[in-house]
Amino acid sequence: MTIRVLLADDQALLRAALRILLDSCDDMELVAEATCGGEAVALARVHRPDVVLMDIRVPGTDSLTATSEICADPGLPETRVLILTTHEIDSGVAEALRAGASGFLGKDVTADALLDGIRTVARGDSLLSPLATRALITRFLGAPAADAQQSAAAGLAALTGRDRDVMTWVAEGRSNAEIAVQLDVSPLAVRTHVRRVMAELGVRDRAQLVVMAHRSGMFPAQPSMRT
Repeated sequence: MTIRVLLADDQALLRAALRILLDSCDDMELVAEATCGGEAVALARVHRPDVVLMDIRVPGTDSLTATSEICADPGLPETRVLILTTHEIDSGVAEALRAGASGFLGKDVTADALLDGIRTVARGDSLLSPLATRALITRFLGAPAADAQQSAAAGLAALTGRDRDVMTWVAEGRSNAEIAVQLDVSPLAVRTHVRRVMAELGVRDRAQLVVMAHRSGMFPAQPSMRT
């Protein structure tokens, strides 16, 4: 399957470099380029890309608003937003995750890491490093508003104790391999479990699962070690 990518960045030189990189991949196609957030939203609605690769700082309509509009658009249910940022631990990144972004990458990553990140997001997974996840929750997400906490907590009512454990570990930034050790199962089994929890809660991906765990008040409570 060819991954259709929309690039949103106001720097022509960076867009040119990314265009060459994407064109070199047999499994990717650059379908459009935007120079501002508003243009990114409009082009996303026209081309319906699999991934919008968006700079954290774009002119005009800001990246946060653009991300929110793309992720909330019922006509773009399969479109994922991947944020490019200079600093992984940034309040703008936290807000982008709240708005629906599926993850983020630092601009200093290697070409291979960038391409792997696009593939990760395109298949419905999120791109959150454990270190950055923990730091973002601790430093920027802050205490959730009472109404947001109540709404998110209501959505967790149908989850089992094991589901809540898994969700809390995800919110702590633990990888599938780390969670698998806790549960004594395979990482693939953990991935299946996480996807089932996401489906139950109606969230798009792992990044939004982290946000919901935070909003519900689950984090930073420690899960029980069930076997």
